[in-house]
Amino acid sequence: MDLHRNFGIIFEDILTMKKVLFICFSFLTISLQSQHSISGTFTPADQYTWVIAYRLNPGSQVYIADTAIEKGSFSLNIPQHAAPGTYRLVYAIPQEEFYFDVIYNGKEDIALSFNETDGVSYSASKENLLFSSYFNESAALEQNIIDFYIKGSTNTDKLQVITNSIKEHQTNYLEESKNLLVHHFIKANASYIPDWKETVYEYVQHKKQNYFNALELNNPILQASGYLTNKLANYVFTALPLKSMSDAETTKEIKANIDTLDNKLQGVDDVYKTYLYHSLWSQATEANQNTVADYIYGNYLKELAQVSNQEIITSIELYNRLRLGAIAPDLQWTKKGTKQTLKDLKGAENYILVFWSSTCSHCLRELPALHTELRDNADIKVIAVGLEDDAASWSRESIKMKQFEHVLALGKWESGYAKLYDVHKTPTYMILDKDKHIIAKPEDDKGVIEFLRNHP
Repeated sequence: MDLHRNFGIIFEDILTMKKVLFICFSFLTISLQSQHSISGTFTPADQYTWVIAYRLNPGSQVYIADTAIEKGSFSLNIPQHAAPGTYRLVYAIPQEEFYFDVIYNGKEDIALSFNETDGVSYSASKENLLFSSYFNESAALEQNIIDFYIKGSTNTDKLQVITNSIKEHQTNYLEESKNLLVHHFIKANASYIPDWKETVYEYVQHKKQNYFNALELNNPILQASGYLTNKLANYVFTALPLKSMSDAETTKEIKANIDTLDNKLQGVDDVYKTYLYHSLWSQATEANQNTVADYIYGNYLKELAQVSNQEIITSIELYNRLRLGAIAPDLQWTKKGTKQTLKDLKGAENYILVFWSSTCSHCLRELPALHTELRDNADIKVIAVGLEDDAASWSRESIKMKQFEHVLALGKWESGYAKLYDVHKTPTYMILDKDKHIIAKPEDDKGVIEFLRNHP
């Protein structure tokens, strides 16, 4: 009995030791794996201080690492567990503007240089060197076709030489990029090759018709990159007929492109679709194409965001409520016992909304100056909304500006009007036309006066 028990204990000890040795050996193996880095230079050196790396996922990004840029140089260690994919290097704020993307395959170091004039270039990393050379050469070859048509050339032999160069270029890079992440991008970017008999109008039409042939819209590597989103945005906003069009005609064509894109996106994950449509909406608003932005939101984005990202709906509806051209949300106040509303005010060519506070030193300097400047101007009415914690100091200060219409909003930043108008600082100004459309958002009282003088 004792002997058997001892043998069992010895056997268990041997098993335990084997497990310990295996764990130690595994840990040693992992620790011996080479940790890779992204390093390089930023020029001019005194303009950059920090860089942050994010790994892109379809529709989102995840923080990976960050490091200081010292005298223009940096070296950013990528954690060993970090997955291969597209990485976004952010070097200033806003992050949505100051970044560039690199391909990290988990097997190589990346060495690069960046300057504000030429962008990024690479001295080490087969993935990124191939990506950079391929797309630079592709753009040049594509330009050769454009130049051919612009010059009105009828030399079909020359066109055939150009198209053969494009085919050879694509074939060579596909072969060279086998088993690399960049292969996905090269494959997706295969150009439409025109027939030697095509006119420029036929070329543009056929290029649009064949735009999606090489794109794998469900490819997670493409979705987790800026490439696919930019490629699809390019289709929406630039795949237009080769003719002069009015703004209304252009808008109609862009809407048709959006509908075509949505048809191509059938079966694509809703998370990526939400991200894509939000990106398209943002580009439309930045270009002041509000009709297009509204079309994207109303027909596609809103329904998707209701399921996956309610914050998008909140931010877009806030933007729509306060964008230039929108009718200002209504305000209510009581004057001498009578209810007053913004929408019912009449008789002025312009209305100025100013959100202020009696405890704000800037406000106490700017509002009296504005009151003095405008007190004899009957064509302009000022509605001053006091964002206050209590009414006492507001009453003392507001009575000094008798020409203004005064509205009290208790609760300050949490008040209904602060939220309705998305006010985060005082004073905040908005200028309305006679029909209460928002037409300007000056930074200060001087900006208000300057706008009114230049836009009678």
